[in-house]
This record gives sequence, structure tokens and C-alpha cells, in this order.
Amino acid sequence: MRAASPERSRDETRRKLPTGKRYTREFKAEAVRQVLERGASVKQVATRLGVSTWSLHRWVRERHASHPAVDTSPEHSSEIQWLRAELLRVTEERDMLEKAAAYFAKQAG
Repeated sequence: MRAASPERSRDETRRKLPTGKRYTREFKAEAVRQVLERGASVKQVATRLGVSTWSLHRWVRERHASHPAVDTSPEHSSEIQWLRAELLRVTEERDMLEKAAAYFAKQAG
């Protein structure tokens, strides 16, 4: 029996990690936009799009690093946060009403 060199045995036993899904630049930008502009939580967006929250957090960090905010005053930040939350609430209400209207139309027809 031949003795294996440490380098060879390490290379032979090294397992390749599975590569993750690859997402287009446009897909990532849309996911980040939903978090930053619509005020949706990372968890909500990640679940809806089928991506990991870790990946989405990384994409948001990368976006912040490449596009620093122009105005970060506390007054504007709190107003923007409130507006995003309000937009999300109204959007969810609209979606729920659309589903209800479709359900009742189906029942009537």
C-alpha cells in the first residue's frame, strides 16, 4: 500500500461546497428597492421572493456602500421610515381588498 502525501489526501477528500443560486443584478436591485423604498422588512421580502434573509441583508449593505444617502438627518429619516411603513400598510390593504373583490365576484358569478 502506498502512503499518500498530505497534499494529495487533502485535495482528494476536500469536498466542493454547493454553489448557491445566482440572481441577476435586476432581481437583486428590485429586492433591495422593496426593502429601502417600500419599507418592507427584509424577512417579508426574502420570504416573498424565495431568497435567504442573509443574502438580502448583504445586498442591502452593498447598496448602502455603493450609494451613500444624501440626507441622513434624524427628521428626514424618521419621516421616511413612517412614510415607508404607511405605504406598506396601504399596499397590503389594497392587496387584501383586491383578493376580497375577486373572491366575492367568483361567488356571485
